[in-house]
This record gives sequence, C-alpha cells and structure tokens, in this order.
Amino acid sequence: MLTINSLIDAQVTFMQQWLRKQAEPLSMEAWQWFGAQPLDKYISSDDLQRLLNDWLLDHPLSEVMRADIRDILHSIIYHPANDNVPLSELIDDTQVETLANYVGSHEQQRNILIHTLVGNDTFADLLTQTLYHAINDFMENTLEKAGGVGKLMKLGRSSFEKATNRNLDEKLQTYLHRNIKDLAHRAEANAQEHLSNEEVSRLLVTGWARIKEQPINHLQTYLRDEPNNSSIDHIEASIQQSYNRLRISPYLHSLVAASVDTWYRNHQSDTIAQVAESLHINEAAMMQLSTTLMPIINDAFESEWLTAHLREMLQAFYSQPNIKDSLSFSNQ
Repeated sequence: MLTINSLIDAQVTFMQQWLRKQAEPLSMEAWQWFGAQPLDKYISSDDLQRLLNDWLLDHPLSEVMRADIRDILHSIIYHPANDNVPLSELIDDTQVETLANYVGSHEQQRNILIHTLVGNDTFADLLTQTLYHAINDFMENTLEKAGGVGKLMKLGRSSFEKATNRNLDEKLQTYLHRNIKDLAHRAEANAQEHLSNEEVSRLLVTGWARIKEQPINHLQTYLRDEPNNSSIDHIEASIQQSYNRLRISPYLHSLVAASVDTWYRNHQSDTIAQVAESLHINEAAMMQLSTTLMPIINDAFESEWLTAHLREMLQAFYSQPNIKDSLSFSNQ
C-alpha cells in the first residue's frame, strides 16, 4: 500500500529529475521575466546609496584584497610579454597628437607651464646657487695653484671686503641672483612670445616619437623590486591610504550621492534588461552564463539540503488536516 512517506520520496525524486531537465529553459524564462520588470519597481536611489555605503565605503580594503592587488600588479608589471611589446602598443600616435594639439591650443595653460618651468623664483634661486658653487669652486682651486698670484688675489679679496664692509661671497650671490632672475624673466617672455601652439604640439609629438618604440619593460627601470624596498608595496600602500582617507570623507560621499541620483534619474524608467544591456549583458550572455552555471545548478538539485527542504515542504503539505483527512493513505 502506498504510504505518505513513500509518496513524498517519489515526489522528491520526480521534482529533482524534472528540475534538472527544465533548468536551462527555466533560467532563461526567469531572466526574460526579470528583465521585463521596471527598475524602479524593486530598486530605489536610496537602495543604491545604502549598497555603496554599506558594502563599499564603510569597509577598508581587506588584507586578502591588498595582497591580491600587490600580486596582480607584480604579475602585470614584470610579465615577460613586456620585454617585446613597445609603448606604442599601449598608446596610439593619434592619441598623442590629439593630446598635443589640445595642450598647445590652450594658451593660458601653456604660459602657466612655461612660467612654472622657467620664470619662477625657485628656478632662479636654484640656478643662482648652482653657478655660485661652480664659480667659488673654480676660484678656490685656481687660487691654490696660482702661487704668488693666488696670494695677491686673496689679498685683493680681503681688501675689497674691508673697504665695502661686505663679504665677497655674499656680493657674488646677490649679483648672480639679480641678473639670473632678470635673465629667467626674459627667457620666460621670449618662450611665451615665440613658442607657438604648433611648436608646443610638435615638441610633445617629437618627444613621444623618441620613446614610443621602447619596450614596456623600460618602465621597470623606474621601479625597485627588492624584498625590503618594493615599489609595488609602496604603490599598494598609497592606494590603501588614499582609499581609506577618501571613503570616510564627506566630500566623496556627497559626490557618490550626486552620481547615484544622476544615474537613477536617467534610468529609473528603464527595464532591468535595458540597464543590463548597457553593460553588454543580453539574452545571449545570459544563455552562455546559464550553460556555464549548469553543473552547479545540477549539483544543487542533487544536494542533501535541497532534498531535505523538498521533503520538509511536502510533509508539511500532507500534514494539513484537510489534505490528510481526504486521503486514504496508510500512515506507515
């Protein structure tokens, strides 16, 4: 005689077999249904804000993630492929030309750059000190080797300092600083006058042409890869420090909120499928994903936890008084 327990066992087996056969079409039908739903039916702007804040900004990078970042950076930077691939593989000539023309066409920014490089006081001070040390070193070495003439020159220097009540070194530095600053300002004015937009663009393009055929691994010369002095460790630590500072910054939170609100206003009337399509997730992609996940789905159907839940659900169904009383099954 058929018992409730044997019926439940048969139903559980049937449901598992049926689900295995129907898993692929069911997954696609589920996606079609889900994709047709409007975004604002299930997700609000506040939901997205909480997701970003609770899942991303409220937590520092984990040690596992930091280690992964370091390892991935090391693998990319020191990959053997970098030995034979030129820099031009990363950046196209037209990109450099576009950037050069853009920089060259902004006269105000160009003049600020020239002033920063040539016309600022720091540059003049640095050049003054460099020339002073060179002249002073030359004079000291010359006087030491000049014998009597050197002694005469030293005497003349001493007499000058007594007569003017000023140190010759100080006088020399003042003279150099005054004249070099004037020369730097003249050089800046000449550069701003004669360095045309075309010249700026040409300099950038010419500079790129000189380095573009160098292999990518040339960048490694600017890095250290030593156990206790790794550039990658410093880069990762800097990323971590910047992220930790920014993620608790009210400034970043306000920008994130504004970005989410803007995005949501643009897409709240879209269906979920339309939003997914903007990320290149379409029905073909979902079908490929479904095929890839099918072994996991089949294992889930065969798992003990699903079998137990199916049996528990059916037992609860048959235990209902109206069902139990209307059936003439044996309780064994």
